[in-house]
Amino acid sequence: QVQLVESGGGLVQAGGSLRLSCVASGSIFAINAMGWYRQAPGKQRELVAAITSGDSTNYADSVKGRFTISRDNAKNTVYLQMNRLRPEDTAVYYCNADRVSSRYWGQGTQVTVSS
Repeated sequence: QVQLVESGGGLVQAGGSLRLSCVASGSIFAINAMGWYRQAPGKQRELVAAITSGDSTNYADSVKGRFTISRDNAKNTVYLQMNRLRPEDTAVYYCNADRVSSRYWGQGTQVTVSS
């Protein structure tokens, strides 16, 4: 089992920045990749960014150039730096981890961007 705890969400004005953190604990060995997803009201959950154990990264087109995913292996933490936020970035952001054939999710953190 892997436990994921997100933090860093909040309310910010358009154009502002936030940094989300996700701390992993439990059976964290053999985690293949970690990522951030988001879900806005009435919409499906979508991938925002992901990072593999080899540090390859992948981003949704809508956040490329604005968001950066990174990891600190010593702290078992993945970050999502979000710059130039837009109202359409408003959503609950979820951290996930893929380990072997299982996928784990955090509880989510709300990000609200006001116009």
